[in-house]
Amino acid sequence: QVQLVESGGGLVQAGGSLRLSCKASGRSFSRYIMAWFRQAPGKEREFVASINWMGQVTDYADSVNGRFTISRDNAKNTVYLQMNSLKPEDTAVYYCAAGPQWGKSEYLYDYWGQGTQVTVSS
Repeated sequence: QVQLVESGGGLVQAGGSLRLSCKASGRSFSRYIMAWFRQAPGKEREFVASINWMGQVTDYADSVNGRFTISRDNAKNTVYLQMNSLKPEDTAVYYCAAGPQWGKSEYLYDYWGQGTQVTVSS
């Protein structure tokens, strides 16, 4: 069992930056693929980024590629999402997720955090 707690969300102006953190508790954090998803009001939850067990391989949605960076620190059981050049369309609740398989589908991830709100003003 893995429990995930996100932090770092907030209100920022367009062009600004935020760094989200996701702290995991439980065993075997380093065995999990970690990912970030987001859900905007009235829209379905969508994939943002993922990172493999040791952090060497990452994947990004086209909409955030080049602006967002996912990383992890297995010693701290934490995954991060550095978000730069934020746009109003990045406004959403951001969720951290953990799962055993690589991919962009939310159905591959077994454990989810409660979400953290990110609001980007124009």
